[in-house]
Amino acid sequence: MSLYQTANSIRIVPEPAQPLAIRPVVPHATRSVPRRRHWFLVFSFLFFVAAPLSGAVTYLWGYAADQYASRLSFTVRSEDQNSAIALLGGITELTGASTSDTDILFSYLSSQEMVFNVNNEVNLTEIWSYVPTSQDPLFAYDPDGTIEDLVDHWERKIKIIYDRSTKMIDIEVLAFDPGDARSIADAILQESITMINDLSLDAREDSIKFARADLNSAIAALKTARQSLTRFRNRTQIVDPSIDTQNQMGLLVTLQQNLAEALIAFDLLQETTRRGAPRLEQAQRRIKVIESRIAAERQNLGLGTSAESGVVYADLVGEYEGLIVDREIAQAAYTAALTSHNLAVAEAQRQSRYLAVHIRPTFAQKPEFPNKIGILIIVGLFGFLAWSILCLVYYSLRDRS
Repeated sequence: MSLYQTANSIRIVPEPAQPLAIRPVVPHATRSVPRRRHWFLVFSFLFFVAAPLSGAVTYLWGYAADQYASRLSFTVRSEDQNSAIALLGGITELTGASTSDTDILFSYLSSQEMVFNVNNEVNLTEIWSYVPTSQDPLFAYDPDGTIEDLVDHWERKIKIIYDRSTKMIDIEVLAFDPGDARSIADAILQESITMINDLSLDAREDSIKFARADLNSAIAALKTARQSLTRFRNRTQIVDPSIDTQNQMGLLVTLQQNLAEALIAFDLLQETTRRGAPRLEQAQRRIKVIESRIAAERQNLGLGTSAESGVVYADLVGEYEGLIVDREIAQAAYTAALTSHNLAVAEAQRQSRYLAVHIRPTFAQKPEFPNKIGILIIVGLFGFLAWSILCLVYYSLRDRS
C-alpha cells in the first residue's frame, strides 16, 4: 500500500498483489528399518541386564541353600568400687576400663584365634559345608580350605556390629541349620566370656605384681634376719645378752654392798680387838674374798662367758643388738609389704570385668537368607547402570565421528 496526501485528506492506495511462493511437498516417512546401533542396544541390554538377572534367578531359586540366622548382643562391664582409703579421703575414681576392653573384644571377634577356637569347639568346616560345594559354591564353604579361607568365610557368615556410643556389640550368625547357627553363637559367646575373664586375670596380676614382689623381698629379708639371730644364739649359747648383763650387774651391786658392810665391820673390830686376833684376820679374809669376787664379776662383764672365753662380752652384746635391729627393720618392712599386698588384692578383686549379655543366642524358625529379592534388585540395578553407561559412551563416540 501507498500513502497519498492531498490538501484535505490522506488516501491509501493498495499495491498490486504478489504471486504466492510454491513450497515443495515433503514425502511421507518411510518404513523404519533396524540398524546396527539398534541391534547393539538390544544385545548389550541382554548381556548386561537380562542375562545376569536370569543367572541370579536360576542360582538363587535353583541352587542356593536357605540360611538361618542366630543373633546375640552383649557389652563389657566393669564394676570399680571405691576403696576405703578413697572414701575416707573423699576421692572418687571414674573407670574407663570397659571402653578399651570392648575395643579389644571387638578386634578379637574377627581374629584368626577366635575362628580357630570356635572351629575346634563346633567344627565350623562341617557346619558351613553342609551343602555340597558342587550345588552351592557361592554360599557354602569348601571343606578342603585352609584356616585363612575359613577366616574369609567367617567374615561372610558372621556379621559384627559395634556401636561405639553405647559400647554394644551385636552379632548375627548364619548357617544352613538353625541349631548349627545357635551352636556357633553359643561358642562365640563362651569364647568372648573366656577372653574377658583372661583380661580380668591379667589386669589383676598386673595390679598386684609389684606388691607381691615387695612382699617376697620382705619375707626373704625377715627370714635372713631371724636365721642370723638363731645362729648367734647357737654359737654363743646366749638367748638374750641383755638379761645376762642385768643379772651380773645385780650380782656385782650385791657384792659391793657386802664389801661395804665387811669394811665397816673390820673397822669396828680394829677399834675393839687387839691386833692379830682371829676375828680380825677372819674379817680381813672376808674382805679379800669379796674383793676377788667383785674383780671376777667385773672381768665377766668385760670378757666372754663360759661359752666363748676370750671374746669381749660387750662385743657380743653389740652384735646381738645389731641383729635385733635388723630383725625389727625386717619385721616392719614385712608388715608394710603385707598390708600393701592385701590392699592391692582387695582392690583388684573389686575391679571385676564381666560380659553383660543383653540378647542370648536366638533360635531361628524360618530362613532369612539369602535375601533373594534384594540380590535381584542389586544385580538388576548394577546391570542397568552398566548398560546405560555403555550406551552413553557409545552414542557419545558415535556423535563425534
